[in-house]
Amino acid sequence: MTDRVHALTVILERDTRDDDVKELVSAISMLRNVAEVKTGIVTGADLLARSRAQAELRKRLMELAGVGDDA
Repeated sequence: MTDRVHALTVILERDTRDDDVKELVSAISMLRNVAEVKTGIVTGADLLARSRAQAELRKRLMELAGVGDDA
């Protein structure tokens, strides 16, 4: 028995202007079995989450490199 899929999520590699993705949204809408395509607008919360993730990654890389250690 196979599982049923009810949704797919597409993440763009970078923030893109909404008028630059209109053709992509239109193309996805034309695919068989696609009921709806929504765009996600970048918010302040998105920018904050991205900034925190980058800071955490930077911190871990510095720890791995031994930079900033008191040891």
